[in-house]
Amino acid sequence: MELSAEAIWLATAAVDMRTGIDGLSLHVQQALGRPPCDGTAYVFANRRRTRLKMVCWDGTGVWMCLRRLH
Repeated sequence: MELSAEAIWLATAAVDMRTGIDGLSLHVQQALGRPPCDGTAYVFANRRRTRLKMVCWDGTGVWMCLRRLH
């Protein structure tokens, strides 16, 4: 399966990496004022910018990906 997004938004404020799909979706709604299920990929980073999380709606569910940066 290939995940594709219509656009990519990068949140500039740090988030707690323990936050799951529901918390990040709520952050998209409240902080960015956008619907989390609009086909856009939303990327979040921790305070030290060593980890990234991405949430993206694929039409049937939400994908959450985590990337550790070295």
